[in-house]
Amino acid sequence: MSMAAAMAIALAVDWGLGWPDTLFRCIGHPVTWIGALIAALDRAWNSGGVHPARDRAAGLAAALVTIGLTVGVTAAVASLLPRSWEGLLLAGVLAWPLVAARSLSDHVARVAAPLAKGDLAGARRAVSMIVGRDPDRLDEPGVARAAIESLAENASDGIVAPLFWGALLGLPGIAGYKAVNTLDSMIGHRTPRHEAFGWAAARIDDVANLIPARLCALLFAAVSPRPARSLACIRRDAGYHRSPNAGWPEAAMAGGLGIRLSGPRVYGDRLSPEPWVNASGADPDSAGIFAALALYRRALVASAALLLLAAAAV
Repeated sequence: MSMAAAMAIALAVDWGLGWPDTLFRCIGHPVTWIGALIAALDRAWNSGGVHPARDRAAGLAAALVTIGLTVGVTAAVASLLPRSWEGLLLAGVLAWPLVAARSLSDHVARVAAPLAKGDLAGARRAVSMIVGRDPDRLDEPGVARAAIESLAENASDGIVAPLFWGALLGLPGIAGYKAVNTLDSMIGHRTPRHEAFGWAAARIDDVANLIPARLCALLFAAVSPRPARSLACIRRDAGYHRSPNAGWPEAAMAGGLGIRLSGPRVYGDRLSPEPWVNASGADPDSAGIFAALALYRRALVASAALLLLAAAAV
């Protein structure tokens, strides 16, 4: 059974349906189930920085328990699927909630719409839902940059990475990756509470995204209006990012669209002096967000085509 085909089905179902609010109200979402486990382990095992060495060990244990339990349950479910086209279809449906293509597009579009109408306050409210920086300090280019950076980074870890690990390792692969990514989102932060406890989660996430981030960057470059400039920006600027992975899709999108991203930004009361990505590019506006969304949609089509080619080759 080709799991690449199942991942193509999952992507298609997600793009068509998203995760309906009615379904969320009834059963929640697999990521919220994983998140509940992580939150319980955080409360039970994290001293909050009082005992850093113990927190590191406990954080590693929490990560292994979360990933192991998620993979184990999913592997048990996958073992029950028939090895037929019906099983392939079921695998795609089961993987569907672990792909976030529709949700990401909708969230970023909600930033572009008010910004295009000159409603900066509305755009700030919308962008605050997808980034951690202080939206009240963002001007129009700052809001647009934040939305495009979120689109680029989350395209990698919200779509390309789960599809990659799902195609490679099946349902346990995509579910295990979502456990890794959720761990990083919840505890992989350099805060007093999670500096030690979340260290292992952040490192595991870095490794899990190493290949997908670079693959996402190449996809962006291939479907961008300026493929050569996109590749040149990747080579020049991807390594400047604070993350070992996020800089790749951001650089690909910045170079491909001729805009500049990253740069100094404010988190809470702290100024983070980030370097520019594609520093000679223009500051983006609402039109830049729409162009980024169009590039993103082309990358999704390219991803589906690659998955189907991989399935046909098996």
